[in-house]
Amino acid sequence: MPADRRCPDCEAFGPEGVNRRTFVRQAGAAAVAAAALSPLAAPAVAAEGGPGETPEQLVVRLYHTLTPPQREVLCFPWDHVDPQRGLLRTRISNNWNIVDRRYNVGGEFFTREQRDLIEAIFFGLYHPDWHDRIRKQLRDDAGGYGKAQTCALFGEPGTGKYQFVMTGRHCTIRCDGDSAEHAAFGGPIFYGHAAEGFNEAPDHPGNVFWPQALLANRLFQMLDGRQRERALANPAPAESAVGFRGPDGQFPGIPIAELSADQRAVAREVLASLVEPYRASSREEALRMLDAQGGLEACSLAFYSRDGNGASIDVGDDGVWDVWRIEGPSFVWHFRGEPHVHVWVNVADDPRLPLNADG
Repeated sequence: MPADRRCPDCEAFGPEGVNRRTFVRQAGAAAVAAAALSPLAAPAVAAEGGPGETPEQLVVRLYHTLTPPQREVLCFPWDHVDPQRGLLRTRISNNWNIVDRRYNVGGEFFTREQRDLIEAIFFGLYHPDWHDRIRKQLRDDAGGYGKAQTCALFGEPGTGKYQFVMTGRHCTIRCDGDSAEHAAFGGPIFYGHAAEGFNEAPDHPGNVFWPQALLANRLFQMLDGRQRERALANPAPAESAVGFRGPDGQFPGIPIAELSADQRAVAREVLASLVEPYRASSREEALRMLDAQGGLEACSLAFYSRDGNGASIDVGDDGVWDVWRIEGPSFVWHFRGEPHVHVWVNVADDPRLPLNADG
């Protein structure tokens, strides 16, 4: 394992695994399950459930239940700058807590009503089909939902711009009611999973996000020799390097616009798998913002076998690429599967938005 990889110790659980050496077969099944979307449309998804309050409405409710001591801990001005961490609302990292872990969302700092509201907000940001998988990721990485996650509120919900941010190990996710202009998901987000420990060699057993990489590798297998040479772009950038290059940027890898029709169809399936975990409105917003910057055809796809020090980042040395990214003018989705999964996401319709990332 390269020396520059850092992550806390993982708790090992025993889920059934995915065998990367049968990835073509499994990715084919994933492709059938993935929605076929055009560059201009969201993937077809099931309805999000029955009538009820949106996460944004629940954030407003939560805010009005907070006591003055709770607000002192959890509430910040919209553009609050932390001396060490910068603009706190927009920060992203692979493992951090936005407030002290003593105030975890499952703890006694909150009333039962507040804990229920926070849990409903959090899971409301994901599609119901993914709730069990998100709970598994939290069990594996943090001992379960609410054990080590914290949240904060920026602005004043119900009166103007506001954002709810949840953080923890392998998690940064936001709910903002479109207060963060031009940014999908309310700003950069992070997800990850270390299903059976820090090192997932060679097969990433039980990793809920690994099927995304299997589908991307299925596309790599469809490339001819010349295309593969272009797609394999070494060395890999730092995983947190997901700032935008803009319309004049040089994107590593092979331009998706240059792929054949059948290859572009699978590229759209890869994109569908990436946005699949999130609620329908977040999927649609991300795809709409991608389209505003030229769509998937304005992006490139890159795979990596070596890091900046020349060390292998191909887990198992089997040519099933663990590290890859899709990048366009204001779209970066960086998947790092070595030694376990980290995924950094930054999507907007304006490439001028700054990035506050800490890897």
